[in-house]
Amino acid sequence: MKHLTSIAVAGVLAATVLPAAAADITGAGSTFVYPVLAKWADTYRKDTGIGLNYQSIGSGGGIKQITNKTVTFGASDMPLTPEDVAKNNFVQFPIINGSVVPLLNLPGIKPGEITLDGPTIAQIFLGNITKWNDPAIAKLNPGVKMPDTAIAVVHRSDGSGTTFIWTNYLSKVSPEWKSKVGENTAVEWPVGIGAKGSEGVSNNTAQTVGALGYVEYAYAKQNNLTYAKMINAAGKTVAPTMAAFQAAAAGADWTSAPDFHVIMTNASGDKSWPVAGSTFILMQQVPVDSADSAAALKFFDWGYKHGKQMAADLDYVPMPDSVVALIEKTWKEKIKGAGSNF
Repeated sequence: MKHLTSIAVAGVLAATVLPAAAADITGAGSTFVYPVLAKWADTYRKDTGIGLNYQSIGSGGGIKQITNKTVTFGASDMPLTPEDVAKNNFVQFPIINGSVVPLLNLPGIKPGEITLDGPTIAQIFLGNITKWNDPAIAKLNPGVKMPDTAIAVVHRSDGSGTTFIWTNYLSKVSPEWKSKVGENTAVEWPVGIGAKGSEGVSNNTAQTVGALGYVEYAYAKQNNLTYAKMINAAGKTVAPTMAAFQAAAAGADWTSAPDFHVIMTNASGDKSWPVAGSTFILMQQVPVDSADSAAALKFFDWGYKHGKQMAADLDYVPMPDSVVALIEKTWKEKIKGAGSNF
């Protein structure tokens, strides 16, 4: 559990302990994107002397803070609708693509050893499947002896873009889930244990025998936690790999989406990971401080151009250069003071 503790503590340090210099960039929101932002920020500070004071508090908190103008940017894994973007005088753009994985704790089961599909996960999270040796799970895993262990559902307790991605996917594959629970950054969970942040879900799952939760893949990978393979929209069994994440992101049509409003769950294609999504940055069209806004945009520009390998090392999928060009064109057109820096 050494690595699990370190990532959770790192999130607290970034939010509350690091001294904020006058030039430091302030942001808040998504825990989904925290691992890559933390990696970028560490290198960016060494390169430029400018730090990032980012509060990993969940997408709901990030939306609230940018709405209240207490940070320079908010980060959300649920894209706001064009109507909400316009109403709040925001500019919205994607920063990175990633994927959510089912996280589980079954002694003797190795990462990727069992397979789940969306309808079965929905039944588990609805409370209709309560044991790991349920016939529906056993049918998906004919070569694995599933234990007679109670399933302990672990979900986010805070407003979470990771929850939006997860529940949006479940709504697409389960009519019952869609009608009874639906999709949002926070929902009325039928069953389960609530935990704050991806760090909290990771910790709770790791400490609870029989648990099933969901986190961005970087949390599972960095902490050597057990995940399940999944059956995608094409009916193929896929593992959470960079190739599967790239396949899911490949079909995203960013060019025709107003305010980059793209949702990638349940993507078509034999190789696509089914629970994929993006983190979106929200900024004010008219910044409270133009210098702070410009500093944040320079950081994002640096991340797009110099942080690709760092992101890939964590199994995030960087934005394509063609999309970055569209994003930076949007900055010039919509954010006051962005000017010709990009």
